[in-house]
Amino acid sequence: MKLISWNIDSLNAALTSDSPRAQLSRDVIDTLVAQDADIIAIQETKLSAKGPTKKHLDILHDFFPSFNVAWRSSIEPARKGYAGTMFLYKNSLPAPAISYPEIGAPSTMDCEGRIITLEFEDFFVTQVYTPNAGDGLKRLNDRQIWDECYANYLAELDRQKPVLATGDYNVAHEEIDLANPSSNRRSPGFTDEERQGFTNLLAKGFTDTFRYLHGNVPNVYSWWAQRSKTSKINNTGWRIDYWLTSERIANKITKSDMIDSGTRQDHTPIVLEIDL
Repeated sequence: MKLISWNIDSLNAALTSDSPRAQLSRDVIDTLVAQDADIIAIQETKLSAKGPTKKHLDILHDFFPSFNVAWRSSIEPARKGYAGTMFLYKNSLPAPAISYPEIGAPSTMDCEGRIITLEFEDFFVTQVYTPNAGDGLKRLNDRQIWDECYANYLAELDRQKPVLATGDYNVAHEEIDLANPSSNRRSPGFTDEERQGFTNLLAKGFTDTFRYLHGNVPNVYSWWAQRSKTSKINNTGWRIDYWLTSERIANKITKSDMIDSGTRQDHTPIVLEIDL
């Protein structure tokens, strides 16, 4: 089975805009089409509470004609057009049960469309768009509560059957996971608190599939800041997007890697291949 995850940073812009960046995004979508994955997880869709429009769905069908769509958007009292997630999954797969869990997170986090879970007969596939700690770490306390609630949620799934979990986790776990650790000690995504939250998640019985296959290979990242025009050229990136699996199926992983997104900065897609 092949699975892909990507923070798209606005599905509407990627599908309907004529901007140069939108064209780069559509080039990435073309790359995903060629990958012929079974399941594609998309984060930060930034759609309205009503979800994708008919135009969005028609364009997605043109790209992915044999896929079903499941989506979740931010709803009040959370911000409009914020966060959001989507699954595309082949209609040849056994129809999964789809859930949109709320995990007891603080503030409006449970209303921000951050988690979708597909339940198949023998395993779960779940995706997350983890809340950012925010400028000035103003959301760090809430983020710590989120991390604990999310880890407990994954552990509950794992008690039922094996789990494949993916998404933008908004944390570089170890120093090797970003280009400049020393200058980012209190930056959102690399605080001690967020890193410990990810350590605690893995300790509940989950495997970082990229590190499982590649060990301590350096300089491999999944995100480059748009604000810096040279971040991707200079590879001053962060690895904040992950495929995790239940430890007991880690030996079935055959591939976990980044997919080349060309010159487009921000997130690059990540791929998992696993023999289930």
